[in-house]
Amino acid sequence: MRFPDSVLAVLADPRTEVRGDLVRIPFEIDRPVYEQLNVVLKEMGGRWDGSKKVRAHVFPHRIEEHMRQCIAAGEYPSRYETGWFPTPHDLVMQVCDAAGIYPGMTVLEPSAGAGALTQEIARRGGVVDAVEVDERRADILREQGDCRRVYATDFLATDPLEYEEGFDRIVMNPPFKTGLDHILHGISHMKDDGILIAIMSDGLRWWSDKASTEFRDMVEEVGGEIEPLPEGSFAVSGTSVRTCLVYVPGYAGGPLRTHDWHRRQPRQLDLFAA
Repeated sequence: MRFPDSVLAVLADPRTEVRGDLVRIPFEIDRPVYEQLNVVLKEMGGRWDGSKKVRAHVFPHRIEEHMRQCIAAGEYPSRYETGWFPTPHDLVMQVCDAAGIYPGMTVLEPSAGAGALTQEIARRGGVVDAVEVDERRADILREQGDCRRVYATDFLATDPLEYEEGFDRIVMNPPFKTGLDHILHGISHMKDDGILIAIMSDGLRWWSDKASTEFRDMVEEVGGEIEPLPEGSFAVSGTSVRTCLVYVPGYAGGPLRTHDWHRRQPRQLDLFAA
């Protein structure tokens, strides 16, 4: 949800204290603004502690990094809706470690949000391209300057062959409702010997539909893994959804329909050529 402008101004004010598990406003604000602020912080999972020693909204987790991402994006995940949930910092580090990012490797982040993953990838020396469907968040990514290129579009509508070469790594936290579609499309953008790392709904480990079953079989065939993440991994982002980490390695001649696989396919003959 979008922050009301007045609330965003207060949260972004350098006098506002966001540290540990609390958010404190140590200056006077208008009552209507406070009431809006109170609603927003409660929707994000905070509760008001009016004791003399605290006088702040207290969260059941550390809030600094999450609040920074939300302020940068100008929006926040509400407990009452599903949508954009920033990748928590600890999970960002785990994903990037699993991907084995090293300087100079090319990385695609196809659901980049406000840049939680792209910033760490760039910090490790990765050359990262980002895809983000929301124009506002795409602008934020451009302003941050971590990415080589930023595309404001629906990743599922992209053509992997528009890229001259595949990527060494695909690193993603896709929308869970269409997560498997995003993962399979992500594979089509990576090199034969690339690696895909994705955060996904834990249901992927047991869903019985054909697509999920076939995907699990494929992951096993290539020596990949689908491992459950600890309960509460996204609590800092305002959701208790259970998640898993998907690791899909590629190799030359393997079964994955990678970017290189698509390049090797014969082009369709023009039946109407003279």
